[in-house]
Amino acid sequence: MSTAVEILPVSFTPGAVKELFKLKDQQEIGDEFGLRVGVEGGGCSGMSYVLGFDQKKDGDQEYIIDGIKVFMHKAHGMYLMGMQIDFQDGLNARGFTFNNPNAASSCGCGTSFSV
Repeated sequence: MSTAVEILPVSFTPGAVKELFKLKDQQEIGDEFGLRVGVEGGGCSGMSYVLGFDQKKDGDQEYIIDGIKVFMHKAHGMYLMGMQIDFQDGLNARGFTFNNPNAASSCGCGTSFSV
């Protein structure tokens, strides 16, 4: 008997999970929506992160990570595999941050990167 283990492309810190559930509740986002995690061209370093609630689209893979439904286009996995998403709520920084082991460099604001 073989048991397959699903490899999750990204992870969330406890602070990020708490904030995502809070946002979903505050904005009354329905269960048909999931958190889209991806990349798009642009930003200071060449590629920008995409993070927001959305409906599933063609080409998306669906994951459940820490109780959060996550959608990611298949092609984005190579840029994001192993990334950790955190939420900072301090005096100097507030918002989601991305710790991406695939990024060769990133901009000062942390929302764009290059590989």
